[in-house]
Amino acid sequence: MCTSGKKCDKGKDPKACSPEQIKECHGETTVHPCQTAPENARGERERSLLVAGAAVVYFIAALEVVIMISPFAFFFYSVFNPILLTLNQSAATRWLAAFFLPHMVAPTTSLLLAVRVLGSVFFLGGSLVFLVCAGQVYLGKLLRWGVAHRGFYAVIRHPQYTALAVAGLGLTILWPRFLTLMFLAVMAFLYYLLAKDEERRMLRDYGDKYRPYLEQTGMFWPRLSRRLVPVKALNWQAASLLLVILIGGAAALGFGLRAYTVAHLPLARGNEVDLVSIMPGDLSNAKDLLQGAREDPLVASHLRSIHASSHSRILAYAMPVDYVMQGMIANTGPEWKLFKHHQTFAMIADYILHPIRHLQSGHMRHAMGMPTHHGPEMYNSPMMRRRIIFLEVRGNHPLTTPGDDFAINNQRIPRFFADVHLHTNEVLQVRETPHGTGWGTVPTPMF
Repeated sequence: MCTSGKKCDKGKDPKACSPEQIKECHGETTVHPCQTAPENARGERERSLLVAGAAVVYFIAALEVVIMISPFAFFFYSVFNPILLTLNQSAATRWLAAFFLPHMVAPTTSLLLAVRVLGSVFFLGGSLVFLVCAGQVYLGKLLRWGVAHRGFYAVIRHPQYTALAVAGLGLTILWPRFLTLMFLAVMAFLYYLLAKDEERRMLRDYGDKYRPYLEQTGMFWPRLSRRLVPVKALNWQAASLLLVILIGGAAALGFGLRAYTVAHLPLARGNEVDLVSIMPGDLSNAKDLLQGAREDPLVASHLRSIHASSHSRILAYAMPVDYVMQGMIANTGPEWKLFKHHQTFAMIADYILHPIRHLQSGHMRHAMGMPTHHGPEMYNSPMMRRRIIFLEVRGNHPLTTPGDDFAINNQRIPRFFADVHLHTNEVLQVRETPHGTGWGTVPTPMF
C-alpha cells in the first residue's frame, strides 16, 4: 500500500479515502490505485489467477452440453473423454462421470420439473447479472464514470462472484454430471477464500472507513440487518473443513436427487424386459407396443440372443421414432449424432429457453406437415411410429428391482432397435446397433 506520505490518484492520502472510493476499489478483480507494493500486487494476481483458472476448468466441463452438439465435439472429446474414461474404470470414481438429474426423460414430478426450469433461469439470470456488474466496474473505470457503488454493489459486496456461482449452478442443472457438481463446489470454495482475503486487506488498510460498508452490505446476498462482521483469515484446518463440507454436501445432494429421479422414472418391469418411456404419457402405449414387438420373429430372435441372467437384464427405451437425443442411448444412425447437424445455436437456444419442449422437438417438428385426414400419409407419418431401443444391462450383483437397471456401476450395452407402428403394433424395421452411443465411448446420461 502507499506509504511515506504518497498520495492516491484522487489527491488524497489513502487512509482518508471516502467509503465511495473504497467501494470503487473493492470490485472483485480490481486493485486500489494506492496498492503499488509489488508483493501485494503479485499475491493478488496469483490468487486471482487461481480462482480464474478454477472457473475456466469448471465452465469447460459444464459447457460439455454445448460442445457435444457442436462441430468441435471431436476435438473436445479427444482431450476430455480420456478423463471420463479414466474415471469410469474404477468403481470408486465412476460416479463422477454419471448424471444425477433427468436429461433425456421428461421430468415426471413437479419437483423435477421445477428444478429443470430453475436451471435455465439460474443460468440466464446469473449470466446477465455478471455481465451487468462487470460492465459497471470495468467500463466505468475505462470511461471514468465514477465509483461502482450503485446497483448490486449497494447491497452485495461481491455480486460478480454470486452471479457466476448462480450461473454455474444453473449450468450444472442443465448438464447434471457429478463431475461438474464437484467442480462447482470447489469453485465456490475458492471464490469464498478470495472474497475473504479481499475484505481482510481492505479492512486492514482502511479500518473504520471500510467497516460501515462491510456492516451494511451482504457478502454474497443482501443483509437483512446491520451487524458487526468479523473478517479474519481462515487457517488451513478451517479451510480444509469448509472444503470437505462443500464437496460432501454437494455429493450428498447429487445422490439424493439421483435416487429421487430413478424412483420416479416412467418405468415398468417385465419378466425379461424392463421398459422406460421417454415421454411419461407414452408408458401405457409403450407397454402394448413392446408386447406386440416381442411377438415379431426377428425381435424375438434378437431378444433370445441376449442371455439374461440374475446379473443381467434387458432394458428397453420407448420414444418417438425421430426423438432428437436418441443418439445418447445408442448409435441408431448418423442423423442422431447432433454434432453433425451444424445447428448448435438453435439447439442450445431451444434447450435453454424451452426446458421441456426440446425433448419433444424431434417429432414436434413434423406437426405442421402432418396430414389432417386418415390415409396413406397419416399411416406413414413419423408421428405414427415409435422406436424401441433394447440394451443389455450387466451388473456385479443380482438386478432385482427396476432401479438396478440404472445403478452407476452397471454396464449398459446397446443391442438393437425396432420401429413399431403406434396403432397396429406392426414392426416396421429391426436393426442392430454397434456398442457405444452416437458419441462413441463417451459416458452419456442413463435417463
